[in-house]
Amino acid sequence: MKTLLNKQVKITEAALRTIAHMPTKSLSMLMDDDVAKRLSDNDYMRIAVLLAQKSYDESGCPIGAVIVDNSTKKIVGKGHNTLVQEDHPYNHGETAAIRDAGRIDFSNTTIYSSLSPCAVCASLLYMRGFSRVVVGDVTNAQGSEAFLREKGVQVDIKEDQKGIELYARFRKEKPDQDLEDWRGLSAVLNKTCL
Repeated sequence: MKTLLNKQVKITEAALRTIAHMPTKSLSMLMDDDVAKRLSDNDYMRIAVLLAQKSYDESGCPIGAVIVDNSTKKIVGKGHNTLVQEDHPYNHGETAAIRDAGRIDFSNTTIYSSLSPCAVCASLLYMRGFSRVVVGDVTNAQGSEAFLREKGVQVDIKEDQKGIELYARFRKEKPDQDLEDWRGLSAVLNKTCL
């Protein structure tokens, strides 16, 4: 079967956008193994940011995540924050990507998160045995990196300027939604009662 993205195709923003929006289970029909091996940390982070953009476009919190098998470089899970869209307090980008990957051994995977993971997501990443976490934005949020490193998880920062600007715009436009995503609805309600 001939794939659309193969070794003759240049990796462009449009190609990364297509990868971001294609269901994970269908990626083998879109791209061959050579393409996955050519993708860099910056490319995987850009896919996470494109997923964050998808959430923002759906009126959600702009956070996306991509899980990659360290050996094959294939994407095994992707997701974006759907706190608002699905009315669920912990459908964060990381949890959505883990759910998409399913019941796999995460010890040979890297997760790319467009924003520093919250405490709950960081704990989950440690508990599931991720070997590496790559964070795309520690400008708008940070804190879980030290926890993950203390637990023996390799943490790398690969800030993506588009992702940083997107989250800053979201935080300015919807500060209560940002607060709810990080601290829960009670934090928003208690803030308004002051």
